[in-house]
Formats: sequence, C-alpha cells, structure tokens
Amino acid sequence: MSDSLSNYIRKRKIANKSTWTSVVVNFFLVIFQIVIGFFSKSSGLIADGFHTLADMLSDLIVLITSKKSLSPPDDDHNYGHHRYENAVGLFLGVLLLFVGCAMIWSAGKKLENSDQIVAVHVMALYASIICLVVKELLFRYLLNIAKRAKSSLLMANAWHARSDAASSLIVAIGIIFNLLGYHSFDLIAAIIVGVMILKMGWTFSYEAIHALTDKAADTDEVEKIKKIILETPGVVNVHDLRTRKVGDSIIADVHIGVKGTLTVAEGHDIAVEARNRVMRSSRVLNLMTHIDPV
Repeated sequence: MSDSLSNYIRKRKIANKSTWTSVVVNFFLVIFQIVIGFFSKSSGLIADGFHTLADMLSDLIVLITSKKSLSPPDDDHNYGHHRYENAVGLFLGVLLLFVGCAMIWSAGKKLENSDQIVAVHVMALYASIICLVVKELLFRYLLNIAKRAKSSLLMANAWHARSDAASSLIVAIGIIFNLLGYHSFDLIAAIIVGVMILKMGWTFSYEAIHALTDKAADTDEVEKIKKIILETPGVVNVHDLRTRKVGDSIIADVHIGVKGTLTVAEGHDIAVEARNRVMRSSRVLNLMTHIDPV
C-alpha cells in the first residue's frame, strides 16, 4: 500500500469518527427543532430543523459511501471507486435544491395570507438559542479534530458546521422580532434558511458535476505538485502536468525532463522518487510519469 493511500485511509478513519459525532448530535437537534417548532408555531425553527436534517443526511451518506469509495480497484473500476462520493454528492445536491424551493414556497405562501402569520411561543426562542450553542460547540470540536489531523476535508466540514450555527442565529433573530410584534419576521427567517439550503444544494451539485466530468485540480494544488516535482534531485523541468479529481483526491500525469546522458534506470529512479514525494505530500492518489531527455 502506498504512503499516499495509507495517509488517505488514516484521515478517512479520523473523518468518519468525527462525522459520526456530528450525525448523532444533529439527529437529536433535528427532532428537537422540528418538534418545538411545530408546537411553538415557528416556521423559522422548523426550517432550521430541515437545514440540520440536510446536514445530517449529507454526513450520513458520506459515511456510507466512504467505505465503498475505499474499495480497491477491480476489473470494472481500474482506478478505484472514489467517484462514488461525487455521484452521491450530485444526488444529495438535487434533493436539497427541491427541499430549499419547497421551504421558500411554503413560507412565501404564508406571507401572502395574513391570517397564516401568527405569533410564536417564547419556547421557540429558548430552543433556537440552545441549538445555536450546541452547533457552535460542534464547530469547535470539529475544528480541533481537523487541525490535529491536518485535513482540509475535515477543516471544510468544521466550517460547514459554523454555517449551521449562522442559520440558527438568523432564526433566533427572526423569533425575537416576532415576539416583539413583527410576526412576519419568523417567516422571513424561514425563507433565508431556505435560500441557504438552496445554496448548499447548488454547491453540492456544481462540484459533483465538475468532478464527474474530469475537472482539474485547483491552480494552487497544481502549482504545489509542480514545485514538489521540481525539488526532486535530478529533475530538470516539468511540463504537460494534467490532473483530474476523483472523490476528494486527484489522479495526475506529467512529463519530467532529466539529463539526456542518464541511463534508463537512472531516469526511472528519478521519476519514482518524484512520484513518491508527490503522493506523500498531496492529495494525489496516483501520478503517471513520462521521462523526457534534456
């Protein structure tokens, strides 16, 4: 097993543990928010509950597919199964787009009919504050795990939890204004959360479609790979570096220039060393190298 794959699996195990924690916490928050929202007549709190549910489903699906994505290459999938994550991401993104639209439509219809705009019970405010505190604590837990694991994936997941706390803050503000007599603000908060769900769905769909159509790695990541190769002893130049995303990782191929006076074996050893360095220090799962004499 390569160092890069071993590091990938190690990070994935850490990610799974912290993600399961997030799933359990969000599960109880979903029940708490929707039940309290229903009895307190707060559309904003119910919307935030569905936002939390979307996050929980996202984490849960990632956990389920991560095991499949780590399956070794076989006769049907010579490059492995990492794109299972992208396919599921597309499905989840489309689902969230529908949920976001439905929530915005529901809140909008209530705003059109003044008889459906009601005062919420004060327990909705207490519930929203509790959810805000719990989500902030979850963010700090995930951020701490991400820093220790030095994982960009976990870091992104942590900041995603912070965005969930932001939605709870918006709902709390809407409820406060509702209790002060501005009853439509609770519905406005529900619409804002619906827009946040729409944005989440669009992001998932957009990234999944690009990954499934062989989108290249980010410019910064490509430059990092080039730099690692150029710093390998014996490498004269680098050109025709091509990358494509598979799941959360990258597959790449590159032409490496070495002195034309070297033997085939010497050029091969330089290429192997460059490949190993890249796979140890980046998200590259495999690097195909071609040697050019200079």
